[in-house]
Amino acid sequence: PKEDPEPTPKKDPAPAPEEEPAPTPAAEDPLTPENAPAVEQPTAPADEPAPVPMAEATPAPEEGPLAPPAEPQAPAPEPKPEKPKAAFARKVFFASGSHPLWLDPAVCGVCVHPAITRLKGSVGFIVGTDWTAVNEEPFLSMRYIIQDLSSGDKIHVRVKAVNASGASTPATLEQPVLIREILQLPRIRMPRHLRQTYVRRVGDAVNLMIPFQGKPQPQVIWTKGNQPLDTSHINIRNTEKDTIFYIRKAQRSDSGKYELTVRINGAEDKATLDIQVIEPPSPPQNLKLVDVWGFNVALEWTPPADNGNSEIKGYVVQKSDKKSGKWFTVLEHCTRTSCTISDLIIGNTYSFRVFAENACGLSEKAAVASGVAHIKKTKTTYQLEKIPQRDMMEPPKFTQPLTDRKTTRGYSTHLFCCVRGFPQPKIIWMKNQMEIREDPKYIAMIKQGVCSLEIRKPSPFDGGIYTCKAVNPLGEASVDCKLDVK
Repeated sequence: PKEDPEPTPKKDPAPAPEEEPAPTPAAEDPLTPENAPAVEQPTAPADEPAPVPMAEATPAPEEGPLAPPAEPQAPAPEPKPEKPKAAFARKVFFASGSHPLWLDPAVCGVCVHPAITRLKGSVGFIVGTDWTAVNEEPFLSMRYIIQDLSSGDKIHVRVKAVNASGASTPATLEQPVLIREILQLPRIRMPRHLRQTYVRRVGDAVNLMIPFQGKPQPQVIWTKGNQPLDTSHINIRNTEKDTIFYIRKAQRSDSGKYELTVRINGAEDKATLDIQVIEPPSPPQNLKLVDVWGFNVALEWTPPADNGNSEIKGYVVQKSDKKSGKWFTVLEHCTRTSCTISDLIIGNTYSFRVFAENACGLSEKAAVASGVAHIKKTKTTYQLEKIPQRDMMEPPKFTQPLTDRKTTRGYSTHLFCCVRGFPQPKIIWMKNQMEIREDPKYIAMIKQGVCSLEIRKPSPFDGGIYTCKAVNPLGEASVDCKLDVK
């Protein structure tokens, strides 16, 4: 087979393809969709040597006489092929080299995947629909995808093996293949962060991508309040697998619930997108000083007219001292519309202002109280309690008498006694009934009713009886003691 068919058939059939374009329809007419016996034409396989480089190899059937040397082997496999009961598989034998192949087309979407088992000796294959070549050149893969088919059409598929000797008899499917797209119910895969209210600030961009599933290509519909969207402000871009919702600069009017519908024929899936566009609130209203007492101030106000499309979370209260002119925060997140400010400095003058706060932040401006609070110093007057006068007059009386003492010559000694009386009594010291006057040896003192007499370096002559006498207008009193000097 290598010496006879290869050199001669390649040279001779070369001009044949140019002369046989006319018989092309005649050769392909018998190969109608109902004409599965393409395998029964033993002359067809050898007709393909010239058309191999061309996509349409149908004229080759008339060149059957050129391949007789290779066809004597074909009759042997012809009785073997048995048509299996499977609707899309059959065992086929090709005339060129008598190489058996399996043709098993798998339909996926709107494509046909003929799975072909290639044996040794084959060089490539040509797959065709309606006997029109779909691949320009032979390929070595056992799988081929036919693209760009229309859903609902029925096609017949046949495959030819090609080697150095030419093309084999085509393997043809027994029944036509219905091209239908695999249906997949529509389903919206809403991202987790979009299942709750999506909050943005005024002026921010809104760029959301929401994936979905479905075959064939579903219809995507966006609405707001059952009305179509304003495409001049909101941009919607749809792809096969997702839809993109885009707003360049969000406005408060963009807030609301948007409904996304993905529809395929009668089946559909819906999802709701809740967008909230917020901005800072306006300042509180009617701020006023209610009362000022001591170092305390009471304030009241009313909520702002515009909450910025978001709930008011609280208020921030600030004070300003007239001396410094600086504002200091005294209360944060105050949830009520009134408050009391304490610990103000007495003598200072204060101004007050209040900010409103929402999820977007503090209001751009504050409500300032029209008046000021001057913390005055409270004046107090002390009134003496009227106490009835009491007679404190008392004659002298000794509460602690003098005691006898013994001392040594040359060592100073002291004599002590205690006396009381009003007016304060006059104290007179005497020795042996003689009044002691201005004598440097004796020093007499009285303090807080305690009377003392110091005798400096006494001698035996200084011993004797010492008397302390107390005298005031109401009377007098006296006490005695004995001093012994050794």
